[in-house]
Amino acid sequence: MALHVYNYLSRTLESFEPVKPGRVSLYVCGPTVYDHSHLGHAKTYVAMDVVVRYLKYLDYQVRHVRNITDVGHLLDSGEDRVLKGARRHNLEPMEIVETYMMSFFDDMQALGVQRPDISPRPSGHIPEIIQWVQALIESGAAYEVNGNVYFSVEAFPAYGKLSNRKVDELEAGARVEVRAEKRHPADFALWKRAEPEHLMRWHSPWGEGYPGWHIECTVMSTKYLGQPFDIHGGGLENMFPHNECEIAQAEVLHDTTFAKYWLLAGSLTVNGVKMSKSLGNFLTIKEALTLYKPEAIRYFVLSSHYRGPVDFSRDALQAAQRGIERLQNTVLQIHRRMQSALPAGTAVLADVSSLVDYRDAFEEAMNDDFNTPKALAVIFDMVKEANRQLDEKINLSMGSLAAMDKQFRDLAGDVLGILPAELPESAPSGELLDGLMQILLDLRQEYRAARDWSAADMLRNRLALLGIIIQDNPTGTTWHIES
Repeated sequence: MALHVYNYLSRTLESFEPVKPGRVSLYVCGPTVYDHSHLGHAKTYVAMDVVVRYLKYLDYQVRHVRNITDVGHLLDSGEDRVLKGARRHNLEPMEIVETYMMSFFDDMQALGVQRPDISPRPSGHIPEIIQWVQALIESGAAYEVNGNVYFSVEAFPAYGKLSNRKVDELEAGARVEVRAEKRHPADFALWKRAEPEHLMRWHSPWGEGYPGWHIECTVMSTKYLGQPFDIHGGGLENMFPHNECEIAQAEVLHDTTFAKYWLLAGSLTVNGVKMSKSLGNFLTIKEALTLYKPEAIRYFVLSSHYRGPVDFSRDALQAAQRGIERLQNTVLQIHRRMQSALPAGTAVLADVSSLVDYRDAFEEAMNDDFNTPKALAVIFDMVKEANRQLDEKINLSMGSLAAMDKQFRDLAGDVLGILPAELPESAPSGELLDGLMQILLDLRQEYRAARDWSAADMLRNRLALLGIIIQDNPTGTTWHIES
């Protein structure tokens, strides 16, 4: 099965065919950096990260652009989010931007979210934005009033095609700024006049001002990816008006498709309500990382399909943590067995034919619009099978063990990002635990040599209560953490 993606533009599952064979251009709406990121951001960017990782797994050459919004993203009150953060901390706006942009990068790195190829900022693209606004005015799709420039939604008959809204039904209200000077209530700002107290301002043909949020993404995405580009990703909550406005600005001017596929991620919720700073029902990524492994947070996000919501709960994250520990313990056991494995031709070959079946099942799940819940189920079927073979009283060959390890690395590691390249030193493969276990195995062997079977069994049973399984094989005694 070839890759199929759900395209919100058509509301159907479509076969993925990039504009340029073998190459994928992808733009993801990035955060507005005025505070620390929360788990809702993790939901979106982990989901988009797996999209990028799987495209690379399929051998596509991917150009991934994810912007940083540092000006122009307004609250419903009309207040700039960055300026509000600057006033709260008594800092310059760009101090706020630099502080929380680096905080966001740190959070993404901690979660294993790969850095995009390009991270553009609107403040660095003001000349291009002004040129684009001028072109829209000249085309008749935009108009200037008192230093403000608005896009006329009536100039683009297809406005609303992504969100399935009709211009005639749009009313002034939430998230649509109401101004008597606008020709239609749904017209949106391309350039805004800077009031005297507004700190972020640039010279323009219409006076000092700053760009609107929507035009920023249109300009930056097409600058680096061209038009049309393949995939526009981001959060489902931005479909209207943000994504809708992006399309209108691009397509009215260039008369060609803006983005071919729209892949939008559902929200993280708390008791069914979207997690957000404005509601105060949020947990920052930094706070979450003090409680849970980063791989567990990724597992929690990927346990639901990216298009749907996922509800936050401690129980769900603790279950994710247990699942991650089970996976990592299995891989650690494979590594331990590899350290003492016999060379090819002198050991028993494990039945690794099932690995092909598991890889096929994993790819089938991911080719179905990145179905990570099914892909995770395949991973843990692999865990079960690996443990079964590891528990058998045979000496597995180095080749068999290496094949198991590679499959986990490829699928759980490279694609899903829930298996780190280097397992933590505190995990059960550490030298301290290995040394302590060897002392206990030697002690148990002394009991057995003295035919003190009750003492030997007692030691084995006490370890079993801790989840450590002792097995006596023809060639010696081995141990592993119960999964």
